Amino acid sequence: MAESPDDDAKDSGRLPKALRSVTPGSRSRPNEGMDVIGWGMLAGLLVLLVPLLPFIIIVWGISKVTDMLTPSS
Repeated sequence: MAESPDDDAKDSGRLPKALRSVTPGSRSRPNEGMDVIGWGMLAGLLVLLVPLLPFIIIVWGISKVTDMLTPSS
């Protein structure tokens, strides 16, 4: 009977040689388009959230005060 390549008795623990790909390798480079989109989203979030920040702080403060005043069981 022929030995299978998956035979655990002779497994050396090494990985097989990597296969070469037909696709050429690519190098890392900056992507200005995605960078602009990311900064635009950050600016949009800041424009929306900064005016709401005082209200968020007030609600957070009220919840902390009510938590301190209510007895816990």
